[in-house]
Amino acid sequence: MARWRGRTCIAIPRGTPAGGFPCAAPCSNAIRMSETRDAGRPGPGGAKAAGAAEEAPLSRLLRLMATLRDPVAGCPWDVAQSFATIVPYTIEEAYEVADAVARGDLRDLRDELGDLLLQVVFHARMAEEQGAFAFDDVARAIGDKLVRRHPHVFTPDGTPLPAGSPLRDPAQVEAQWAAIKAQERAARQKERQEARQEALQDTGAAPDPAPDPLGGVARALPALARAEKISRRAAAYGFDWDEAAQVVDKVREETDEVAEALAAGDPQALSEEIGDLLFSVANLARHAGIDPETALRDGTAKFERRFAAMARHLAASGGALGRSDLAAMEAAWQAAKRDEAGGGP
Repeated sequence: MARWRGRTCIAIPRGTPAGGFPCAAPCSNAIRMSETRDAGRPGPGGAKAAGAAEEAPLSRLLRLMATLRDPVAGCPWDVAQSFATIVPYTIEEAYEVADAVARGDLRDLRDELGDLLLQVVFHARMAEEQGAFAFDDVARAIGDKLVRRHPHVFTPDGTPLPAGSPLRDPAQVEAQWAAIKAQERAARQKERQEARQEALQDTGAAPDPAPDPLGGVARALPALARAEKISRRAAAYGFDWDEAAQVVDKVREETDEVAEALAAGDPQALSEEIGDLLFSVANLARHAGIDPETALRDGTAKFERRFAAMARHLAASGGALGRSDLAAMEAAWQAAKRDEAGGGP
């Protein structure tokens, strides 16, 4: 099988236990075999005969993935994968895209977007092997969605509207977008519910209750991001505070309840109250127009930066992390904060 190490896919023999050793052979051997086979293309990289049209990059990527999944000539690790085993890589690659953006590294962003695209191609290939759908169906579906959700830009057949179209009124666009998404969500929930009821009837089980009005928010999302989306969904039904100041009061209330649970020494109650507090903070971020994931990521980065500066201040005074008491670390921490604010030592 293979593991991605940086940008390299390293082949690991079939049957190697999880965490087993990687060998030195790159699984690009399978790609070379395919490109040599396909249409008589010679050599690595699928070199074309003189005068032949260059293969489109996306077509090449789809062909390479088909080769990697080939049970005979492909990479054993790629062949052994399923939707469930690939999902962690998909999530990881999305975070690496976000990291490249945060660092402003456009070259790395190009590479990370390629890694993320590979995940889409991988999932689509597995679905195609099962006869469910193919990559073209994925691209067609998102294209249809873009047209459907932008009636202020496109006619129903995808033709762009004239530049001066009154449908582009900014005051109407956001409300229209929300209404279209709500219609799509209701349609999907209805389809899922009908499919579920049919399955239950086949087994003789009792019917399901009414569909969940907050359903459809991916459970694999980071907890903070999912909390924000769930609260936004509830707000669409009118279940919300009028202003951010009221949410601040709710955060204070939840903080008091955390303190009570902590004093009571009840671990289960403490866990629940901390969960309520975090959900309230996610709600506050939504009201303030702030993405909670970004805010927490930035806050964590600030802590890392200040902690490193604190260690430098300790070292400058002859101390060190692990050997200094809390008072010394607090003094160094405050010095790091002054440095960051431009106050200097």
